[in-house]
Amino acid sequence: LGSSSSVPFTSIFSQLFMTVVVPLIIGQIVRRYIKDWLERKKPPFGAISSCVLLMIIYTTFCDTFANPNIDLDKFSLIIIVFIIFSVQMSFMFLTFLFSTRNNSSFTPADTVAIIFCSTHKSLTLGIPMLKIVFAGYEHLSLISVPLLIYHPAQILLGSLLVPTIKSWMVSRQKALKLTRQPKAPVKV
Repeated sequence: LGSSSSVPFTSIFSQLFMTVVVPLIIGQIVRRYIKDWLERKKPPFGAISSCVLLMIIYTTFCDTFANPNIDLDKFSLIIIVFIIFSVQMSFMFLTFLFSTRNNSSFTPADTVAIIFCSTHKSLTLGIPMLKIVFAGYEHLSLISVPLLIYHPAQILLGSLLVPTIKSWMVSRQKALKLTRQPKAPVKV
């Protein structure tokens, strides 16, 4: 008590703008001019993207668990994993419920996209944001642990749920096709 601190909002927002928004804008502008060349050459963007993501995850894990200030016991880690899986499943279930309501105009394919896209959070954006907002904070490693768990959890849950969601989507699409087919006229 009796202590105060200040948050450098201008610095944080300018760094976030330079780290997140500017590369996005530059990428969209450059894409417009080299789109034809990219379609001809077809560089392996999927492999490049996966390698960059793997490198970010690897360096973040190294930074997090190489920090001597991290004080995380096994029980706390298990609790964090349980909470993150619960939150992820809850978000996926809620998005499923909202996108399949009777008055919603979403197709089954839309619902699948909503379930996976709306709950997806990326380490590639989260870690730079944490590093900017909590720059100089000695427990930054501890703060990044939930994000390090959330990303693999969403991949694991997604892969486990794909067969169930796929069979639901296919059955719903078949049911919609049957209800939309015109009925044959009755011959007398």
